Amino acid sequence: MNWRSKGLKWAMVLAAVVLAGGAWMQWKKANPPPEVPRYRTAAVDQGAISQAVLANGTVQPVNTVNVGTQVSGTVLERSADFNDRVKKGQILLRLDPATLQARLRQTQAQLASAQATLALASATVDRNERLVAQGFISALALDQSQRELAAAVAGVEVARAQMDAAQTDVNNSVIRSPVDGVVIKRNIEVGQTVAASYQTPDLYQIAQDLRQMRIHTNVSEADVGLIRPGQVARFIVDAYPEREFEGKVEQFRLNATSSQGVVTYPIVVAVDNSDELLKPGMTAQVRIVVASKQGVVRIPTAALRFKPDDDELKGPGSAASAASAAMAAASSASSVAAAKAAAAASADDDGLLAARRDGARIFRVYTVGPAQQPQVREVTIGVSNTRFTEMLTGPLKAGDELITRRAEPPGGKK
Repeated sequence: MNWRSKGLKWAMVLAAVVLAGGAWMQWKKANPPPEVPRYRTAAVDQGAISQAVLANGTVQPVNTVNVGTQVSGTVLERSADFNDRVKKGQILLRLDPATLQARLRQTQAQLASAQATLALASATVDRNERLVAQGFISALALDQSQRELAAAVAGVEVARAQMDAAQTDVNNSVIRSPVDGVVIKRNIEVGQTVAASYQTPDLYQIAQDLRQMRIHTNVSEADVGLIRPGQVARFIVDAYPEREFEGKVEQFRLNATSSQGVVTYPIVVAVDNSDELLKPGMTAQVRIVVASKQGVVRIPTAALRFKPDDDELKGPGSAASAASAAMAAASSASSVAAAKAAAAASADDDGLLAARRDGARIFRVYTVGPAQQPQVREVTIGVSNTRFTEMLTGPLKAGDELITRRAEPPGGKK
């Protein structure tokens, strides 16, 4: 009886364990563990989107004039300094004219000598003409005197030209402003000697009008197709970080430059500087607004950069089963068409040539399908920035979730 009692107890314990295990299995089936997401997604929405081209440039006056000198000499007097407003014809500085005036007096004396020679030659010709008429001298002597007269006339012209050049040099020793403007650079001091030989030295730099400025910047070749004259450009400068200035694209120049394989084109932005807050040489951070739209379907720009691996596209089965699963999962006619296009592309497109639709390039984005398998959706795009991209055509609608990147596994990054 003791043995039978112990056996009955063990049987009851075993039955209780089996029943508990069955109950646990049933509970586990009814309450599976939550599936860990493999991808991060972002929603498609509808709203405004603007596209801008970013560039750095330098604020410069519309027109600057470099004032130099055509003669050499020592600076005797300086009448204009930095930031001075000058008028056209105003004296900026004077060079010591002593050497130039001495040369002028020398040419004046040479002119007087040439004029005396001319008077003598003219009198000789008059006398020889009378003597030839009387038969006292030959015609050859008359011809000789006429040649000397012509040479004397030329000598007077040469001497007068030399005197005019010397007078011009004396006048040029006084440096005057060629335009109305503001002195923004001065490279000369009193007592300094300037030499005007093969290259004219720059003594002053004058900006004509600081109320109108230009920003000279460069944009990459990837953005030049978006730039048009008249587009709004907004910019900030370090001197006024709390304020945003505005200008307009004035000119797109074709003289491209290449540096380390990067090709850029010059862009000129016109800026109204009526309050004269902007100064020449300031660095401007420019945003050229090339497009702006309201109420468009926006997809996350990061979704365009996501590219799944071949294993992720195939999923647990073959490529054919993955395509069938994608078509079965499509709930609308547009989704089915996209799945069919994806299945055909996998067979006929090796990814080298970009697909096109009505001349527009087709981009592929991905939604999360059954078993967290990426499902391709083909779209054409329009205006784009770092956050959103306009969808022109495609099967997506507001609220759809697009894959932007792979999810980080628990405990760290992949």
